[in-house]
Amino acid sequence: MNRREFLKNASLACIASALSGVNSWALASAAAGPGTKKLIIVFLRGAVDGLSVVVPYSDSHYYSVRSGIAIPRPGDEGGVLKLDSDFGLHPSLAPLLPLWQQGNLAFVHASGSPDPSRSHFDAQDFMESGTPGVKMTGTGWMNRLLVQLPNNHSPVRAINVGQILPRIYQGPSQVASFAPAQQNGIKQKAIDNPVLSQYFESMYGSRGDALGKAFNEGVSAHRTIKKELQEEMVAANRGAPDANAYRGFGTQMGTLFAKDPTVQLGFIAVGGWDTHVNQGNSKGQLANKLGILGRGLAELVNKLGPELENTIICVVSEFGRTVKENGNGGTDHGHGNVMMLLGGGIAGGKVHAKWNGLGNGQLYEGRDLPVTTDFRSVLATVLGEHMSISKAGLQNIFPDFVSRDNLQYLLKG
Repeated sequence: MNRREFLKNASLACIASALSGVNSWALASAAAGPGTKKLIIVFLRGAVDGLSVVVPYSDSHYYSVRSGIAIPRPGDEGGVLKLDSDFGLHPSLAPLLPLWQQGNLAFVHASGSPDPSRSHFDAQDFMESGTPGVKMTGTGWMNRLLVQLPNNHSPVRAINVGQILPRIYQGPSQVASFAPAQQNGIKQKAIDNPVLSQYFESMYGSRGDALGKAFNEGVSAHRTIKKELQEEMVAANRGAPDANAYRGFGTQMGTLFAKDPTVQLGFIAVGGWDTHVNQGNSKGQLANKLGILGRGLAELVNKLGPELENTIICVVSEFGRTVKENGNGGTDHGHGNVMMLLGGGIAGGKVHAKWNGLGNGQLYEGRDLPVTTDFRSVLATVLGEHMSISKAGLQNIFPDFVSRDNLQYLLKG
């Protein structure tokens, strides 16, 4: 059996085994042609707070409306990592700073979908279909992209890390999927621990005084809110593993791309970014997950090795979050966000933004960061300049869309 026949007959179980350390699956198949370009999309399901990822520390409004969750200025304890005179990187994303300094990392702030939906499900569908506001699109834009790419007849041209095929990959072209390896490391609050909860209830739950009443009401409220928020977060994740349980995503994806030159596209979703309560600032819930994201992306780059020069990694989320923190120490569903671009072809070391500030008169509907750069403009630039997709091909991938932005400066000449 020759190598190509072997790959065609390889099952997805073999892919999973290869990632677990079994070397029997021959990932390194027929050599790809020179100049083959690749794309990996990392989707942060649940709407990450872009204003905490890339912080506009020079804007006083940021600090006045986020007294509890703002990331301190550069030089202060727990402060942002300075990128330029206006923006800084969340300190938990420090593993990405070398990429910034090497010119392989850039950000597009105030970007996202022009559709005003604050529904996780609609917003994710629109971003994955590539047709904001249109619910009847039958295919995902990455599947339409696959049609435009040279067919190398490999069964692993496109890889999805997930239990189910996501909306972005739906369509006629074949996509290989495998289940992600997750890690358990989610900490419980004391009140959620059954043993401790029973102990506290035995002490206070049966008391008939004001303290007992307050305890019972508090526990009831906590469980109700926890149940409602967990239900929303689980739904928003759409099957994607929570960041806390998925620390090895970069190693998994990077291994496949590095060892098999026939892979052209990759998609991976990481959940858990719906931070309505106790978001935290330099430390806390969001910081912990950003730490996992930063390390995961750094591991992905490391595993890619020389293939990084041919690969662009794009990190997106369905929408951003409110500029002002809410009464629960978190943020609610917003509009504009930040996109992250990594790779050898990126003209990095820059935060690109049509930025008007966070003053009340500059916010979308008086509460959110506006979308001043359509996410399709960024993707179309990457596909056109990096993957050599023609204008006609881009029209097939993003139908009825004409970019108003010249973003060629995002990529190296």
